[in-house]
Order: sequence, then C-alpha cells, then structure tokens
Amino acid sequence: MKKITFKEVAPFLVLAAVAVIAIFIPAVPDFVDTKGAYNNADITWVLVASALVFLMTPGLAFFYGGMVHRKNVISTMIKSVAAAGVVSVLWIVVGFSLSFGESMGGWIGNPSTHLFFKGVASGEPWGTIPKSLFAVFQLMFAIITPGLVVGAVAERIRFTSYILFIALFSLLVYCPLAHWTWHSEGFLFKMGVLDFAGGTVVHISAGCAALAGVLVLKRRKSHIEHKEIPPANIPYVLIGTGLLWFGWFGFNAGSALGANSLAVSAFFTTNTAAAAAGLSWMFFDVLRGKKPSVLGFCIGAVVGLVAITPAAGFVAIPQSITIGVIAALVSNIVVFYKQKSKLDDTLDVFPCHGVGGMVGMLLTGVFATKAVNGLGADGLWLGNSGFLWTQFKGMIISVVFSFTMSFIIFKFINFILPLRVSSEEEELGLDATQHNEKYLQGTLLVHDNGKMEDKLVESGH
Repeated sequence: MKKITFKEVAPFLVLAAVAVIAIFIPAVPDFVDTKGAYNNADITWVLVASALVFLMTPGLAFFYGGMVHRKNVISTMIKSVAAAGVVSVLWIVVGFSLSFGESMGGWIGNPSTHLFFKGVASGEPWGTIPKSLFAVFQLMFAIITPGLVVGAVAERIRFTSYILFIALFSLLVYCPLAHWTWHSEGFLFKMGVLDFAGGTVVHISAGCAALAGVLVLKRRKSHIEHKEIPPANIPYVLIGTGLLWFGWFGFNAGSALGANSLAVSAFFTTNTAAAAAGLSWMFFDVLRGKKPSVLGFCIGAVVGLVAITPAAGFVAIPQSITIGVIAALVSNIVVFYKQKSKLDDTLDVFPCHGVGGMVGMLLTGVFATKAVNGLGADGLWLGNSGFLWTQFKGMIISVVFSFTMSFIIFKFINFILPLRVSSEEEELGLDATQHNEKYLQGTLLVHDNGKMEDKLVESGH
C-alpha cells in the first residue's frame, strides 16, 4: 500500500478543521423582511440568474474538455468543476468578507466582518434582495474565475497543485479585485471605473493568471515538437458553448440585481455581442483562407461574451454588435501571433479572456451612455474622453496586479509542491496518471462477418 505523505493529508485536515469550527457557529434565520424592503420578483430573478451562472462551470468544462487531447479530457474537466468545491467553502469562511466586508482603506474587506458568514443571513438588505442572495450570486462568479485559467495550463499541471492555486488565487487575486471594483468603498469604484459584470474581476484576472501560469510551467513536449493535437470532441465544445452562452444571461443580466429594464438591456446586449463575435471570428477565418468551422464560431462567440461583460449594463444594444465584432477580430489576431511564438497557452485563454476583457473594458469607455444606465457614464463616442482614460487606468492596474500576484502564486506553489507532471506522466496523459480514469467516447456499431454489434471505442479512433 502506498505511503501517504503529509502534503496529501493536509487538504483533508484543513477541510475537517473548517467543518468542526462550523459546528459552533450560531444558527440564525435567513432574511426576515421586517422593513418591507424586499421585492419578490427581484429575488426570483437573481435566484434564477445565480443558477444560470453556476451552469457556466460545467459548460466551461465541456468547452475546454472538448478541445484538449483525448488523454487529458477528464483531467481538464475536473479542474474546472473542482473550483465549485474549493471556492464555495472558502467563500463562506472568508471570501465574501474579503470581497464585500467592511472596507479597509478601499483595498480589501475586513475578514472578520462576515467570517463564517457571520451577519450575512440576517444582515441588511442588498437593495431589494437579501444580502445572503447577493452573496450566493457573487459566489458563482468567484467559482468560475479560477476555472477559466485551466485552459492555459491544461495537459501538464498537477491536480493537487491546481487545487492550491484555486484557493490562493481566490483569496489573493479575485477577492481584492472584487473589492476594488464592486464595493462602494473600493478604490477603483471611487475612481469611476465601470465593470458591470466582471471584465476586470473575472476575465482580465483569469487571463493574466493564465499568462503567468504558462510562463512558470513552460512548454509542453508536443508544443516544442510542433505536434498538432486534434480536439478530443468538437460536439463537446459546441455543447459547452451553448451552456456558457445560456448561463451568461444570468452572468450579465443578473448583475442588474433585479427584474428591471436594465436586466432586459443587459440580456439583449449579451446575446447580440456573442452572435456578432461568433460571425466575426468565422468570417475573418474565411478571409484568411480557412474554412468556416465549429471551433471558430464557438471561440468567437465566447470572446464576444467576454468583451460585453463589463459593458452589458452601460451600452446600448446596437453598439454591442460593434463590441462583439471588434473583440473577435482583436483576439483572433492575437491568437494568430501567439501561435507563431513560443508561448504555450494550450487553449488561448490569455488571447480570448485576457485580451477580450481588456477590449471590453476599453470599449465600455467608448460606447457607455447614461441613456442606458444613469448610474454609469457617457463614453468617448459621446464626447467624454476622460471616462475612456479612467477605464484605461483601471484596466492597467488590474492587468499588472493580476499578472504579478498570479506569477508569485505559481512560483510559490512550485516551491512547495511539484507544479508540473513528469515527462512520462505528460506522455501517458493526465487522465490516467492523475486520476486513474480514461475518457472513452460512446459506442460504434461495427459490422463483423454479417453480425452487427456495439463496441466501445476511444475518442479519435
């Protein structure tokens, strides 16, 4: 029997300690409406939106899992889904408090404000919804963000090391950025930076973390040898795209935090930008001599969803077409030049999420209008160049912080744990070496000497 090391025991011990502490936290009733502040329609919509955002996590798993080599499908998918476990527990213990607790100088929330969810369930309403519901909605954003990084480091990072990355990234990158951007006392919020649903907090942070991870992990053997790796399952990518697109309505329209006209506008801009970006990517590929592809449309649509995220509640519906088209073109070009470099970002997370988020932040500075959201600002297109400058500063701050802190996190993990699998494990595939599981795809009807029978076949065979 294999000897278990302390490093392997430590995660369970930490979880067990949290579970024991949780026993002694006083139980309180959830959101008793004594002041008549709550709106049932708003509560219903944000509950639905929260569920939609959660659906994006398995959607992301399908999206990424379908694009990697068939020997790494399971290992890629589980890394996205595992974030739901790690972040959900962290969010209750201290994550929500760091993000939305009492501000400490505009930099971070006081961890003791809502430690182990203290005062959240019975706290003051968050607008017209319970504070606990707002916390649930924000949790779904926190879950998917580290999951996005998976695509960049796929096929070579150890599972246990990535679990530690999820925890450290959530506490040291995501929570501070969420506080800066969405807390009323956050310093980016006070600067006037607008990010409706996570251009900086989710996509720029994940994209820059992806770039940091790629630089620390170095290149895969297949990338060095210029081997073309066929996607394991393109229908998976299509399913994943559909789930992401569907869930993104909760992501963006849910950020209105109510069943109102702003939610309708954000819903429509989200769909429009995704549609325009998918077409833009596919048609631009045709201009470059390629054939229109499922992968091209799917990747383009996701880039459009990324780019419209910061702008969804601040721009009008027609301009969302422009945002989708521009974002897809820029990301497509960045992917083209990245492929000519030695940068081994497995599934182009930085060009699509990082660059897409940056483009979205800047185009929010161009096309934002108070006609859509009176709490927003008019952008460059309406003569306000100062707001574009504000968005640019917020973008640069987010990029520098996310990349630097993520680089330090990856280096730290690599110091205490092996970050990368061995060359032998990489060759065999992470499904078998990290999880002792193997991806098999469906059944194939085989004709054998006049007899028809079902046989299980590996994907790609």
